Amino acid sequence: MAQYGPRLVIPIDLKKKPWEQKHPLHNRWHPDIPPVEEVRVGEVFRVEMMDFSGGRITHSYSVDDIKHADPSIVHYLSGPIRVVDVDGIPAKPGDLLAVEICNLGPLPGDEWGFTASFDRENGGGFLTDHFPCATKAIWYFEGIYAYSPHIPGVRFPGITHPGVVGTAPSMELLKIWNERERELEENGLKTLKLCEVLHSRPLANLPSPKGCRLGKIEEGTPEWEKIAREAARTIPGRENGGNCDIKNLSRGSKVYLPVFVEGANFSTGDMHFSQGDGEIAFCGAIEMSGFLELKCEIIRGGMKEYLTPMGPTPLHVNPIFEIGPVEPRFSEWLVFEGISVDESGRQHYLDASVAYKRAVLNAIDYLSKFGYSKEQVYLLLSCCPCEGRISGIVDSPNALATLAIPTAIFDQDIRPKAKKVPVGPRLVRQPDVLKSTYDGNLPTTKNPGATT
Repeated sequence: MAQYGPRLVIPIDLKKKPWEQKHPLHNRWHPDIPPVEEVRVGEVFRVEMMDFSGGRITHSYSVDDIKHADPSIVHYLSGPIRVVDVDGIPAKPGDLLAVEICNLGPLPGDEWGFTASFDRENGGGFLTDHFPCATKAIWYFEGIYAYSPHIPGVRFPGITHPGVVGTAPSMELLKIWNERERELEENGLKTLKLCEVLHSRPLANLPSPKGCRLGKIEEGTPEWEKIAREAARTIPGRENGGNCDIKNLSRGSKVYLPVFVEGANFSTGDMHFSQGDGEIAFCGAIEMSGFLELKCEIIRGGMKEYLTPMGPTPLHVNPIFEIGPVEPRFSEWLVFEGISVDESGRQHYLDASVAYKRAVLNAIDYLSKFGYSKEQVYLLLSCCPCEGRISGIVDSPNALATLAIPTAIFDQDIRPKAKKVPVGPRLVRQPDVLKSTYDGNLPTTKNPGATT
């Protein structure tokens, strides 16, 4: 009798470490990380994944695992997977790999997740100069909905998606990455005025053997030592896709990824139950273990045909994403605006990052009037299905960004009214998020107009 349904190609045992899995996981990009499985175009296959931390961030109601997290380990990825056509011929450099997401979700029996912000000394987040402490909230899943005891009074449907989908780089592309990111790390503070405003995380995360996992390549061997010194970190998105964090990349979506090595060597991970646009807290979606059921197609010569290089070589391309038909329906939104003027009142020229920061800070301060701590709102806006936009980028000198929040996720009406929000006794949203102290000495930013 014929068997229907996806073929499980990468299983995960949550009782084991990432390197103890049947197919050991990896957390770097490099062309010489060997594939662990092979799939043919047209077949539906299932890939299981650990959360991005490989199980190091736990279900415990303690923030210690976030405060002392090792940032060198992210992200633990399932793969690489070699893709061949119906005749067994592998994807070739210059092809496009079309990856369709047929189904996805949390691993059965592990229906929970977490949202967090790292300590400022340990990676921080988009607003780390305002929120330097490590924070954490646990979420529980009820079908398509999520709720958290640490952020009471909100419940919302998630747009579940993988944060990381990508193909392996060629050595030529890997060299381009490492050279440009090293230049930024060494000289960026001297030239980038934005750093004076956001002064957040390291400007780049350069290759490092610390925390490096390379799948089936055994640690300590000469091969491992060489690759670990060259392999790119998985933190930013790049030409190969990678950490795109596109929240609408859910059921029915497709990703058109450039192929740089034979077989494409596709990897994925960093599953999110839900995320807001920008994932502002950095560890800021609802992170979880999960699975993807996928189907691939090879478009021969598709890179040249469909992708336009935005740089000096044919390798400077970016993927195309086709959003699927499944997403929550919200009809009412409260939209917060930001312009490229920072908290000190300083004007910046068409700076969308400063404008988005201002929009997020405006939303945080506003929602804190309804009984929430600002840390609760910070984490909420990082993981709920809110929508960020660059609304204006041509009207000198101000870029204009907006953040739209669906009002239906709250159990109270958060719209402005003629009767003011009570300033005396009010509903206080307890308990608060799990929170550590900040013991560093980096400067913090205060907004003189914000409520305390």
